[in-house]
Amino acid sequence: MTTVFDVPADLLIEKVAEEFKENDKINSPAWSNFVKTGVHKERKPENADWWYVRCASIIRRVYMDGPVGVMSLRTFYGGKKDRGVTPEVFRKGSGAIIR
Repeated sequence: MTTVFDVPADLLIEKVAEEFKENDKINSPAWSNFVKTGVHKERKPENADWWYVRCASIIRRVYMDGPVGVMSLRTFYGGKKDRGVTPEVFRKGSGAIIR
């Protein structure tokens, strides 16, 4: 039997995001068109359906890692913040999006 561990992540996330988009019970919030995904990002996501992709990715991550909290998911979705001439520093992702 095929499990989440056997399927490539990009294919699984893409298909689940399409299912979320087609489902009428799951809607992206109104603010999702205007926000960045973390303090380390400079712009909002270019993909218009980024919210569904992030939801699918979070569901996969929760399945793979077991019981996880918002703080560990913030660390997973974080990245390096560009501070100009100062060295880069790791910053966590947005907790509001993960919740």
